[in-house]
Amino acid sequence: MKQETIDRIRKFTDDRDWQQFHTPSNLAKSISIEANELLECFQWSDTDYDIRHVKEELADVLVYCRNMLDTLGLDEDEIVNAKMDQNEAKYPVEKARGNSAKYDRLGEQI
Repeated sequence: MKQETIDRIRKFTDDRDWQQFHTPSNLAKSISIEANELLECFQWSDTDYDIRHVKEELADVLVYCRNMLDTLGLDEDEIVNAKMDQNEAKYPVEKARGNSAKYDRLGEQI
């Protein structure tokens, strides 16, 4: 996310004195709620959805994620790269390519 966008999110929160409500628990709940609203966009069809609504709900998820990062003092690049290291170890290309199985079932014949 561009620094200008991050600063805009922070200013929006600061201007409204909403940091007091940004506990990790409240933000986790908000992320989940907004993610479910995003999922609702696809409730009855995988192909017939309103992209404008999808973008709005996805933006809400991202804003709450940014607020969570700030509240916990986390760096998104650091935590994403740490998780990617874990994912790469759990899903080696030679086993996972073209396979949607969970990591603990990658070697099984189905």
